[in-house]
Amino acid sequence: MHLLLRTIWHFFVSSRQAATSLWAHTSVRMRAWPTDIDIAGHINNGMYFSLMDLGRFDLMMRSGMWKAIRARKWTPVMSAETISFRKSIELWQKYTMETRVIGFDERAMYFEQCMVVDGDVYVRAFMAMRLVHKGKPVSNAELFALVGEPPADLVLPDWIHTWRADVALPGARKPAPFSWSR
Repeated sequence: MHLLLRTIWHFFVSSRQAATSLWAHTSVRMRAWPTDIDIAGHINNGMYFSLMDLGRFDLMMRSGMWKAIRARKWTPVMSAETISFRKSIELWQKYTMETRVIGFDERAMYFEQCMVVDGDVYVRAFMAMRLVHKGKPVSNAELFALVGEPPADLVLPDWIHTWRADVALPGARKPAPFSWSR
């Protein structure tokens, strides 16, 4: 909720941008605000994923996906994320949030997002997102029936499959006991 006003603002801005395909990439101009930074004067590592929500919302809004899924009361939830930092984005610095869908597996839709300053990638992240309805996953077939089939050349890189398997937790209906020992 800490980005609620900013999210509302970006929904407003996105709704007035040119429509695009879900399979295209979008770019959102942003600036590092005082609420984004930590005591080191750069965007806080925990804030990057929250800011990236705005880029995904922009792509979903402009492609019509957001309106279509919300009409069915489907909700997007993140199931895995990984991020790499190259350079810090500092207070007041302008950057763009670049977002694209990179593919699907049987359980999730995958995004790649980059924060770019003057054409230089500072931060890159990959996310696995699922759609749920009444606590149950929405299938790819249901999603594709709604938004169209992805392009044939939209194939997940092999490392994404490995990463996803390596970081996966048991499903929400299965036990996941904590077992660290000293």
